[in-house]
Amino acid sequence: MAQPILTLTTDFGAADHYVAAMKGVILGICPRARMVDISHQVKPYQIAEGAYLVAQAYRYFPPKTVHVVVVDPGVGSARRPILIEAAGQYFIGPDNGVLSMVYNREKHKARLISADRYFRQPVSRTFHGRDIFAPVAAHIAAGIPAARVGKLIHDHLKSSSWKPQRTGKRTWTGLVLHIDRFGNIVTNFEAADFPDLEMRSFALRLGPREVSVLARTYAECGPAELFAIAGSSGYLEVSVNQASAAKAVGCEPGAPAELVIG
Repeated sequence: MAQPILTLTTDFGAADHYVAAMKGVILGICPRARMVDISHQVKPYQIAEGAYLVAQAYRYFPPKTVHVVVVDPGVGSARRPILIEAAGQYFIGPDNGVLSMVYNREKHKARLISADRYFRQPVSRTFHGRDIFAPVAAHIAAGIPAARVGKLIHDHLKSSSWKPQRTGKRTWTGLVLHIDRFGNIVTNFEAADFPDLEMRSFALRLGPREVSVLARTYAECGPAELFAIAGSSGYLEVSVNQASAAKAVGCEPGAPAELVIG
């Protein structure tokens, strides 16, 4: 039989035991599992960044892949654990919007994870990644039907907060979704929503800095020059040729961004 694939996306980092504990739980239930780390460097508590990263990766995985996404500042509270079936794959995480970039894009079913026979016992109030999300994901990967983990729901959080808001006749207010290893600043302005930006004057504002140049490649602009570019993710990014735009601007994921088009 083919080895089931599980991916992990968290804000746990690499310094602690948290990711290893989740992997141990998964392997104890589904020893054949092949695990892929999408990222464990999500900025702590930044739900939008976790949503962005899994949404960028899932489409490249085969059917029946199980994605576990744990960016969960509300762990132990009334927020619910959910399972999403979309694009022939499974997505497991908290109902806090971290899966919304997937299910806002895809036809899907949502289930409340309530069958505690699939949980690790006792369930910690502070580590649902280990005690709920990891074991449920492992059971799904091992072949149990999704219907066994809980009933269908329709009131899961359909977050639109990751979308820019039009705040003026020519002004949109958004945010920084992610800063990649190279220091490129990924905003939530989708390039396809502004198709004629190259032919118009614009200002993309991040804190005290303003960008008014749109480049087609990173090499088009000189050293230390901030410019906007349509990145491979489909979003507008702010970059510097062979340097870190994030350091130049001084911003982090979650920071506000504003786009004004002339």
